[in-house]
Amino acid sequence: MKKLCKSIYLVLLITIAALCGCNEPEPIKALIISGQNNHNWKVSHLAIKAILENSGIFTTDIELTSPAGGDMSSFTPQFDKYDLVILDYNGDRWSAKTDSAFLKYVKKGGGVIVYHAADNAFAGWEEFNRIIALGGWEGRNEKSGPYCYVEDNKLKLDYSPGHGGSHGMQREYAMHCHNSKHPITQGLPDNWMHAKDEMYDSMRGPANIKDLLYSGKADRNTGGSGREEPLVFTVDYEKARIFHIMLGHCGPTLEENPAMQCTGFQTLLLRGAEWAATGKVTQPTPSDFPTDKKISLRKDYGMSYFNIGESNK
Repeated sequence: MKKLCKSIYLVLLITIAALCGCNEPEPIKALIISGQNNHNWKVSHLAIKAILENSGIFTTDIELTSPAGGDMSSFTPQFDKYDLVILDYNGDRWSAKTDSAFLKYVKKGGGVIVYHAADNAFAGWEEFNRIIALGGWEGRNEKSGPYCYVEDNKLKLDYSPGHGGSHGMQREYAMHCHNSKHPITQGLPDNWMHAKDEMYDSMRGPANIKDLLYSGKADRNTGGSGREEPLVFTVDYEKARIFHIMLGHCGPTLEENPAMQCTGFQTLLLRGAEWAATGKVTQPTPSDFPTDKKISLRKDYGMSYFNIGESNK
């Protein structure tokens, strides 16, 4: 009788364990697009992969295009296999087939992250410019859309002529929150110091920003516009959830890469990625988040943080 009771007890334990295992969320499937860029894509796409995978929430694949001037017809990612597409690309135009597949994915509600210089890409592609909302360089001017900046805590559009895209010297700078109730920013400080980075300014485009999350002051003394510039926002485009983050200028190596090693950048990337893929954010505010006076770096891209029990699940 005792043996029978023990057997039943073991079966119950195994059943409960199996049921608990079934409740574990499936990893979010992310695709990183890279391979050409005026920035150091050979480092940046690996840093993005490390940040996402070290969190334990994501699995990532990488699709690289051919080098500049190469055959783009062979670049045919299966976007619809993924919950999230991360754009770390600024280079030759994709093929018409790939353009069409990407637009189909986005319009059906796909999750997209526009990372840093990806908003320099495809200046002549109207739909892409609506997907990113604001872009710079590559011949952008008043025909591309208005300048967009923050004045009196509101977005202002400026239709005056001029080129689109600029930035001053790399420096540490303060980030200012405009929507503390959004899932991406909820629980994060309203003001915090970002590590040494470029600050994009004078960006132009359709300006179809849905939620302005963070901005920063482009200091004239360091070559900036002198305006409060939108730096982190979501985009209003079809059914898609699009997260645009202008932060994260890549350094020369994974070890020397402060803008991407910044805890604030990594936290926003992770939260923005989860939101773009699922519409919600389950991650709490990390204990090592920067303050309004001090930057914070994760030089191992979050590996030690997520492996010492500070779970983000």
